[in-house]
Amino acid sequence: MIGIIIGFLILRLLANRIIHHLKKLSKKTSTQIDDFLIAQVEKNGLPIAYILILYFGINALHLTEKASTAVHHIMTVIVTFFVLRVLSAVVDYALKGYLRRKNYPEERMKETRGMMIIVNLILWSMGIVFLLGNLGYNVTTLITGLGIGGVAIALASQTILGDLFCYFIIFFDRPFELGDFIIVGDKMGTVEHIGLKTTRLRSLGGEQLIFSNKDLTDSRIHNYKRMEQRRVLFRIGVIYETPLDKLKKIPALLRQAVEMQQDVRFDRAHFASYGDFSLNFEIVYYVLSADYNKYMDIQQAINLQIFQLFEQEGIAFAYPHQVVEIIRHQEAPAANG
Repeated sequence: MIGIIIGFLILRLLANRIIHHLKKLSKKTSTQIDDFLIAQVEKNGLPIAYILILYFGINALHLTEKASTAVHHIMTVIVTFFVLRVLSAVVDYALKGYLRRKNYPEERMKETRGMMIIVNLILWSMGIVFLLGNLGYNVTTLITGLGIGGVAIALASQTILGDLFCYFIIFFDRPFELGDFIIVGDKMGTVEHIGLKTTRLRSLGGEQLIFSNKDLTDSRIHNYKRMEQRRVLFRIGVIYETPLDKLKKIPALLRQAVEMQQDVRFDRAHFASYGDFSLNFEIVYYVLSADYNKYMDIQQAINLQIFQLFEQEGIAFAYPHQVVEIIRHQEAPAANG
């Protein structure tokens, strides 16, 4: 017993000095790996060291075979527990380090909690099987039973597992992120939450749209947050009675209306086609921003400018109309009796 107490005191003194010295050295480095290692030594390494001292001290006593076996089993359980904690911490640190290197936003870091639940479930399942094997149980039958049960569960929960797998695809492939405005089919909204099974959007109308992750990965997604500029195509029509000299001026007038705006790049303006009741012109330009409100402000300004320029030139816009011709039939004069 005295040996155990002395061992504890020596370990405490050495650990305090060594860890204090290591912390001073880690402050001089730019990497965070050493900080992580020191934290793990304090959190998990020191408890394991204390337990080992206790274990060897107890083994030095003259114990019965049953008592010695019980101590060994308890020691195995405790060490396995701390080893699994270390492995879980290493996986969590490695995952977050990978996300930082890939420049993931801080919001996405929070999603690692869901992934770590799955990782911990796998680690602890493997740890329990390892522990049972070391405690003398026949794990072959257990693994066989778990395998059969796993197949049955997998068949019964194909949809859930499919959504879970698609969650990993969304997480690592990053087709969209929190805050992105996306369109999926005929639904659109801002991404609010990416979960293990579902992803939630907030629509323009205010209601929440909930999609399964599999539906999203199987769909064509339009992500407007990633758009650096917006291509705009619109058409106008003028009446057929417009003189030829004024028709030739229209492309230049349209270009003028676009280039008078800021944060735009004009592409083209052409007399595109003959319509049923109009001569159609097609205009293409780029808004140098992904902001939808800004695009609408610019389009409104262009429309007003076109209206003003056409009014100055005496060019009339076309609109649907019909011409109705009324033909009067004269009755033949009556024959003289």
